[in-house]
Amino acid sequence: MRRLPFLNGVRAFEASARLGGFSAAAVELGVTAAAVSRLVRLLEQRMGVVLFERSANRLTLTGAGRAYRDGLTPLLDQLAALTEQMSGRGDSRTLTVGVGSTFAIRWLIPRLADFRREAPDIEVRLATGGFTVPYRDDWTCGISLGAGERPGFSALKLFDADLLPVCAPHFSPRPKSPAELTAKSLLRVAHAPEDWPHWLEAAQAPRLRAAGTMFDNYGLAIQAACDGLGIAVGIRPYVDDEIRSGRLVAPFKLSVPAGRSWYVYYPPGREAEPAFAAFAKWIVAAARAPRIASTAAPSPAPRASRRAAGTRSRSSRRSRRDRRDRIDKGS
Repeated sequence: MRRLPFLNGVRAFEASARLGGFSAAAVELGVTAAAVSRLVRLLEQRMGVVLFERSANRLTLTGAGRAYRDGLTPLLDQLAALTEQMSGRGDSRTLTVGVGSTFAIRWLIPRLADFRREAPDIEVRLATGGFTVPYRDDWTCGISLGAGERPGFSALKLFDADLLPVCAPHFSPRPKSPAELTAKSLLRVAHAPEDWPHWLEAAQAPRLRAAGTMFDNYGLAIQAACDGLGIAVGIRPYVDDEIRSGRLVAPFKLSVPAGRSWYVYYPPGREAEPAFAAFAKWIVAAARAPRIASTAAPSPAPRASRRAAGTRSRSSRRSRRDRRDRIDKGS
C-alpha cells in the first residue's frame, strides 16, 4: 500500500521554502499565513522532522528542510506539467505531436502557419522525441522515420527519405563528379553512419570513407554545410527548402532512396478525434506537395569564359551606342 505524505502540508512547506516565508506562500496558495504555518507544523509532527528553524523575525530551513525542498520542488513541477498536458489532451481541439527537433525545424514548423490558417481553433503542441524515445501517453501522435509498422500503432505515410549530397553555393573546390570527393570534406551524422556508404556505393565510389566533422544530428550537419564547412549527405525533405532558397546546392543529380520513409504514428481509434483528423488530413496533403527537382548545381563559369562574355557585352553596348549616334545625326 502506498503511503503518501500529508499533501496539504507538503504544498505549504514547499511554497514556504521556495518563496522564503509563510506570508509569500499564503499569497500563492490563497490562504492566510497562519494557516500555512499551521499546515507546516502538522507536517513536521507527522514526519517527526524539524524542517524550519523559527525565530521572531526569521524563518530558516534546517538541513533536513533543504533536502526535502530540493527533492519536492522538481516533483511538484513535474506534477503541474503533467496535469496541464492531460488537461490539454481532454480538449478535442488540442493535439500534441512527438517529433524530432530536426524534422520540426526543417520541415514541420515552416508549414504550421498553413495549418493554422486552415484550422485556427486547433492548438498544436510540439514535444521533442517522436519514436527516438518511448512514446508518451499524453502525445496525440508521433512523427518518425521507419519501415511503416509499429506494434500497437496505426501509421500514415508522409514521404520517402532520399539521400542527396548538398553543400553551400560558395563551397570550394566543388567536385564535378563523385570521383573528385575527398574524405575530409564529407560531413558525418553520428546516428546515421550508413548514409555516406549507401550513397557512395550507388555513385560507384564505394572505396571512399567519409572522414569529415562528426555531428550529433542531421540539423547540425546541414547547418555546417550551409556555412561552407563541407558536404553533407542530406536526407530529404530536410534539405529541400534550403535548396529552393539557394542556401544549399546539390552538386550531383544522384538521389538515393534511404530505404525508410516518414510516418505519422498514432494509437488506433484516434481518427475519431476532430483535432487529429484535421491535422492528419493537412499533413498528408502537405507531404504530397511537389518536391523540388534534384538537379545538379551549375558549376561556376571558367574565368576565360567570363572575360569573353564581358568583352562581348561591352562590344554589344558600343554597337548600340553607335547605332543611336547614327540615328541622331540622320534626324
